[in-house]
Amino acid sequence: MKKLLTLGFLLVSTCSVIVAQDIHNNPTSNHGNKFEQLGTILPTPNEYRTASGAPGPKYWQQRADYDIKATLDEKKLLLTGSETVTYYNNSPDVLTYLWLQLDENEHSSTKNAGYPDGSSMGRGMSPSTIDKLAEEKIDNGLGDNIIKVTDVLGAKLKYTVNKTMMRIELPNTLKPGQKFAFKIDWDYKITDRMTIGGRGGYEFFPEDGNYLFTMTQWYPRLCVYSDFQGWQHHQFTGRGEFALTFGNFKVAITVPGDHVVMATGQCQNYPAVLSAAQLARWNKAQTSYTEPVEVVTLD
Repeated sequence: MKKLLTLGFLLVSTCSVIVAQDIHNNPTSNHGNKFEQLGTILPTPNEYRTASGAPGPKYWQQRADYDIKATLDEKKLLLTGSETVTYYNNSPDVLTYLWLQLDENEHSSTKNAGYPDGSSMGRGMSPSTIDKLAEEKIDNGLGDNIIKVTDVLGAKLKYTVNKTMMRIELPNTLKPGQKFAFKIDWDYKITDRMTIGGRGGYEFFPEDGNYLFTMTQWYPRLCVYSDFQGWQHHQFTGRGEFALTFGNFKVAITVPGDHVVMATGQCQNYPAVLSAAQLARWNKAQTSYTEPVEVVTLD
């Protein structure tokens, strides 16, 4: 009995502490209080989304299929691409434009100029730090160059680039259940990942004159259009990532002959792209359950 009474006293005491919590906005947070209920933050349950978070009876998702051809120019450190995108409007809404992400523009001193960003100045400033601040005022040559935007018949489409986002005006309204296909030709100068930072770019190894390319967020891609938010077109800052529209990908990448390409997915033609020695190691790896097998060795 004493244990029950003690527990009851603790519960009452704890509740009184919670009530007494400061309900003013936390200066370092984007919500009201650490212990507030999520009901005021999450979307109201409806026929698209249930209160549990599961899809509702009329849930839908947009779809974007990509057919991309890209070429890596190692000497110029340039990636050139051409893509055909087929966008399916599975929503109940009529669309008059599409939003795409141009993630590479985040590195540009001109295309992304003026975007507010947090910064601080230390007690000591090195010459390289000062030079970097000065470079921000001139064109560093980075970011996506949009060469051409057309429909599948070659007719030009009107578009607007807003820093890391691009809006394409549709020639006709895209009604529910309809699809629209368009083409984009683009290129961009690949960044030095060890200097610029970020997840994508190149790393140069001077001892043997080789480049390692880690290409992420490398193609213009559709933003998400959802029932609770509409278009997600917040600017990309490099500090966080957004969900993207699901779809199918057909990608052809041309690289120098001495390169090895790694990608997600399941390869369909290892005999055609691996050397005889590499293919033998890959076959061995299929039954090696205790020790890893290096298919492509450091040598």
